Amino acid sequence: MIGRVQDHLEAIYGFTCEARAEGFVVDTEAAARLGGTGRSDEELLVHEAGDALELALYLSPALLDRLKPYESGPLGHVLDSDLAGYCQVAEGVSHFLYVAHTAAHGRTVSLLELEAQAEVDKFAVCLLHRWGEGVGAWAQELLQRLFDRVSYRKQLSAQERWRYEEANRLSRRFCARLMGHVGARRLDRLLGDLRYAYRLGAEAKLRHFAHGG
Repeated sequence: MIGRVQDHLEAIYGFTCEARAEGFVVDTEAAARLGGTGRSDEELLVHEAGDALELALYLSPALLDRLKPYESGPLGHVLDSDLAGYCQVAEGVSHFLYVAHTAAHGRTVSLLELEAQAEVDKFAVCLLHRWGEGVGAWAQELLQRLFDRVSYRKQLSAQERWRYEEANRLSRRFCARLMGHVGARRLDRLLGDLRYAYRLGAEAKLRHFAHGG
């Protein structure tokens, strides 16, 4: 499942990452040793040592067990049965890919930028799994489920909650603008807009998500 998500995100954004996220997955004990908070089923752990960037991806055993029945079948089944679980894996892979991509280009990334891009990635990967089925109603439902019907963990600090809410707000505005391409079945324009935004950095990305142009 992890590899399939990475392959799809790389296809959407038109690049290949030599590092494979599945090779960086660590168990609960290792995540704790590396400084994981243990508050979520998904967490990217990052350590900078001089010019080196070390990554580890924690996906809880319970989450991975939930998704095992869907590993080899059509991914449309998991979108029907466990969208939340699939999106947690997609978020982890998104974080991994985006940090690796920006590091390869010598750029740092803010936590807000990372979270906002992950929200867009979840929408894009789920949407495009069903592109061939005629996705108008599904896309609208997906937009509401991912951005409107959300809740936040009670143990978040005020700063963390603000970051997640702001990432949701910014990415929702961008994804809502993409709906015009969905309705008109303009896959080339949809991919073009996604790829353009992905390669923007820092404040430019956040401004583009908020306002376009």
